Amino acid sequence: VQLAESGGDSVQAGGSLRLSCATSTPMRNCMGWFRRDPWGEREGVATISGYGSVEYGEFVKGRFTVSRDRASGTLYLQMNNLEVEDTGKYFCAADLTRTRVCYFGGLDHLGQGTQVTVSS
Repeated sequence: VQLAESGGDSVQAGGSLRLSCATSTPMRNCMGWFRRDPWGEREGVATISGYGSVEYGEFVKGRFTVSRDRASGTLYLQMNNLEVEDTGKYFCAADLTRTRVCYFGGLDHLGQGTQVTVSS
């Protein structure tokens, strides 16, 4: 399965972005988003199961929404009220073995990433 992210951009704090992740084949596996900050630290952003259950990293605080289109297999991340601390490279990820209960640690199949830069 190949994952291809898009939608990264440079925005001002308080702005919004929508990231997309196209998959080479639709699937019901657990999927999600990671990000890597400018210092190389990786954080789990969100997961979504094949049945629509979602979880978010604590820092999200209701600002982001993860969703998926089952027909196309595309994964989305709507990010609102962006903060400077949200700057980083965002990676789409899939767990090729789980569909129902998702773990950030299981999302080990990653795309190439898309850069998000938030300025004050």
